[in-house]
Amino acid sequence: MSRSRKRKQPSPASPEDANSAVPSKTELKKQAHALQQLGIELTRLPTEFRRRAPMEEDLREAIEHYLKIRSHEARRRQMQLIGKLLRGVDPAPLQAIVDTFGAGRALDAERLHEVERWRNEMIADDEAITRWMSDHPATDAQRLRNLVRNARREGAGTDVERRQPKSYRELFRMISQMLQDP
Repeated sequence: MSRSRKRKQPSPASPEDANSAVPSKTELKKQAHALQQLGIELTRLPTEFRRRAPMEEDLREAIEHYLKIRSHEARRRQMQLIGKLLRGVDPAPLQAIVDTFGAGRALDAERLHEVERWRNEMIADDEAITRWMSDHPATDAQRLRNLVRNARREGAGTDVERRQPKSYRELFRMISQMLQDP
């Protein structure tokens, strides 16, 4: 005797519609991990940036406590707490603070590379000094040429990476200041 099975009729609200509104377990884990990563980035910010960040006091205290902890496992648990506290706030303003800090560091690094490039070009070739003077006419030409001459003399016979004479550093400071002050 064969039994016939009755098929259940789908309800008016299909299960696919109900599941699409609720995030999956994987999505929830990804979101929790992203918030923990934001928490890590917040702990890496300098104190002044953390103070300016718009966050609740319990979150701020949790971050400060995290910075005092030295045990790896305790730090991991504290970071999970920070992630949990971040779930209750809007992470966009905090992410903006982290992004602002990161952009500022990138600009600083770019500026330092430009200063190093100018310094190395001036030491290597007099044409670079002429280009610098045409781009930055307010520069004290005599002091610049003197620093370049002394840096060449002090660094003669050594690798560029190993040079650390006084004139070499002063030339760096002078170029940096001229690039900073328009």
